[in-house]
Amino acid sequence: MLRIHTFLLTAFLLCAGMSVAHAQSLPAVQLKNLSGESISTADLAVEGQPTLICFWATWCSPCKRELNNYAELYEDWQDETGVNIVAVSIDDQRSIRRVAPYVNSVLWDYEVLLDPNKDFARAMQVVNVPHTFLVNGAGEIVWQHNNYADGDEEEVYEELLKLVE
Repeated sequence: MLRIHTFLLTAFLLCAGMSVAHAQSLPAVQLKNLSGESISTADLAVEGQPTLICFWATWCSPCKRELNNYAELYEDWQDETGVNIVAVSIDDQRSIRRVAPYVNSVLWDYEVLLDPNKDFARAMQVVNVPHTFLVNGAGEIVWQHNNYADGDEEEVYEELLKLVE
């Protein structure tokens, strides 16, 4: 039993050390936006501006709640921090046709990309949605959060402020 605990502690410390020592950059995956244009995910980070990348799906209620709450705050967040929000749908070929009608009904002001084969999600090690990443102005992932509960937007806002202070 002691060996298992030692192994787990060592694995945890190694992982923690690796994540601190090496900031992960955005992988380059080709996705399409709602207009059908190809977008490289490596280009999502805008130099000098934070980017919030939110993985979601139309069948995920917490995802839609999160992105709808962000939509209400987006203009203020942009004014204060310059943040860009990108919503990446992981809806598959069966449900992808629901993405555009849903987005049009809620009037999100941010870019929506489609990842039906989950290539970008896999590259970002997304296991379940919602999964949100904060990328700094140098294109490095500096924070991430999995799942959503009302009020989590306050934590996101605090992380945004850290990047622009």
